[in-house]
Amino acid sequence: MNAPVTHVLLNRLRFKHLQMLVALGVTNNLHRTAEALHVSQPGITRMLQEVEEMLGCALFERRSRGMQPNELGEQVLRFARNTLATLERFSADFTEFREGGYGHLAVGAVMGAAPDLVVNALVEIKTFHPRLRIRIMGDTTDQLIDLLERGQIDVAIARDVTADRHDSFSFEAIGNERLCLAVRRGHPLLQPGKHDLSVKALCRKWPWLLQSATTPTRMAFDLALANAHIAFPKDIVECSSVFAMLQMVQLTDAIMLLSETVVRDHVKSGVLGLLPADTGAALPPFGVVLRRNETPSPQLRTFLQLLRQMADGAESTGPTEAVREAVDRM
Repeated sequence: MNAPVTHVLLNRLRFKHLQMLVALGVTNNLHRTAEALHVSQPGITRMLQEVEEMLGCALFERRSRGMQPNELGEQVLRFARNTLATLERFSADFTEFREGGYGHLAVGAVMGAAPDLVVNALVEIKTFHPRLRIRIMGDTTDQLIDLLERGQIDVAIARDVTADRHDSFSFEAIGNERLCLAVRRGHPLLQPGKHDLSVKALCRKWPWLLQSATTPTRMAFDLALANAHIAFPKDIVECSSVFAMLQMVQLTDAIMLLSETVVRDHVKSGVLGLLPADTGAALPPFGVVLRRNETPSPQLRTFLQLLRQMADGAESTGPTEAVREAVDRM
């Protein structure tokens, strides 16, 4: 953005303009946007004209089925969403600090990272600052990156996406998941010496319970089978919900492929058993994904320090002196 445009925006752009843009980006309709913001339709039209005049270009294409953002409009919408998300975070933090709290921290994590590293680090922070508001969101990497880009989470513990988006995000690897094959308690395959436990035999003879084809786990499994020239199982159930998979596997003879950290507690309780078979599927590491050119809050810095400490294998019985000092500075 050149200096003249910056000068115009500083003097004329208002948060209400950004609110209008975000709403219009959702509704794609001037009338519905006016209803959502409790403003007259001529008022919405006037605000859009003001923004387009400031920037010196059209942002939306007027079509028979509504308003569609053009390429420049998409860029402005990203700016509007991020700015409003930053405003909301500031407002929430300011209110918390004013009332004696410690602000908030929003963390998104892929399923394999959440049970150990993420949860343990967050529990450690809450030990020192119980009034710190924490929000944890579990999802796939692509969904978490979308939330991070929109400013709805402060950090994503996810797979590396910086290969084609290095200008927007940074990535620091901190760990990985080991995939395992789990079956229900009492499954015939858990009886030693009676069955062929090779992956080829398992794929040919038994039903499988797998995540959807676009997930990292499934893609790693498909690739491993292809590299080993093993035919894909014909009897499968695809499921996008890990929680549903954990319930379904207990009611069938299906073999379930999931991260070891996800099934660990079910194995410890005796609900599930692990098969001594290696699929050869390997996942890329997960790590810390942050927005570039943004200074982390004290809360986020402390969380990341704890996360790195735990990822390095430090004892979780108590924080190091460096972490204690970081927590004290929050």
